[in-house]
Amino acid sequence: MDPIGSIVIAKDTSFALMLEAQARGWEIHYLELGDLFLRDGAAYGRTRRLGVRDDPRGWFEFGAEQTIPLAGLDAILMRKDPPFDAEYVYTTYLLERAEAAGVLVVNRPRSLRDANEKLFTAWFPQCTPPTLVTRAASRFRDFLAEHGDIVLKPLGAMGGESVFRLRRDDPNANVVIETMTDKGRRFALAQRFVPEIAQGDKRIFMIAGEPAPYALARFPAPGETRANLAAGGTAAGAELSARDRWICAQVGPVLREKGLLFVGLDVIGDYLTEINVTSPTGVRDLDRIYHLDLSAAVLDAVAARLTPRG
Repeated sequence: MDPIGSIVIAKDTSFALMLEAQARGWEIHYLELGDLFLRDGAAYGRTRRLGVRDDPRGWFEFGAEQTIPLAGLDAILMRKDPPFDAEYVYTTYLLERAEAAGVLVVNRPRSLRDANEKLFTAWFPQCTPPTLVTRAASRFRDFLAEHGDIVLKPLGAMGGESVFRLRRDDPNANVVIETMTDKGRRFALAQRFVPEIAQGDKRIFMIAGEPAPYALARFPAPGETRANLAAGGTAAGAELSARDRWICAQVGPVLREKGLLFVGLDVIGDYLTEINVTSPTGVRDLDRIYHLDLSAAVLDAVAARLTPRG
């Protein structure tokens, strides 16, 4: 995960999962990316035993430090936030060696590489708004002329970072497209703007391919297009609509097939816009609103998939 000392525990889903693991009596080992290494084909890690408490004055305490083969662990939860860059990809290769040694890695390392959070929606075109991925400025300009109001996103960021909304005849269109594509050297994604963002961008948690009973609706701050909580959005609970459940039914079997145990779908109006597989968050907010225990549901799914050690 990212450094535990910098998280906001009231909102951090990784922290909620650790609280639940500790309550079950599970032994928690803490690693950052720099703690992993590969030697002669086997994955190792410098781990620190970890205790947690739900107290903003001090929420963690490290215990014994040791260097161990990752094969000695039962399960590894990969909760490192994007950017999804080369270092992230290299980490999945190390975790894949642990998986080959019998460790349950959540989510499956190969699928973390395969299921880019922006691009993976292309596997479900029946669920998405009109979408374009290209390096070519001319194609983005044609897409903007066709739809009149679009959103441009980078493929490897999170939290609403570098997300632009462009309208037809926007005087900044060319420079935004140049910036997003690095003048044609980098792929970016465009989607037709979905005005129902005003009614909330729903985060639907998928656990073992099944939706949680409610969604977390995120609303843009005044003057904003982005509803991401990291970009100043606010959150409220939301019922799942029939369309939401249909989208979940389209996506769920593929998530199960790919070993994507814990995923967050982003749905605006009738459309699937992103599939968050790296470190979906929002669990603590939704738990507070509806008195749920989604961390327990996630760890139940983990426990059900553990291979007995013998």
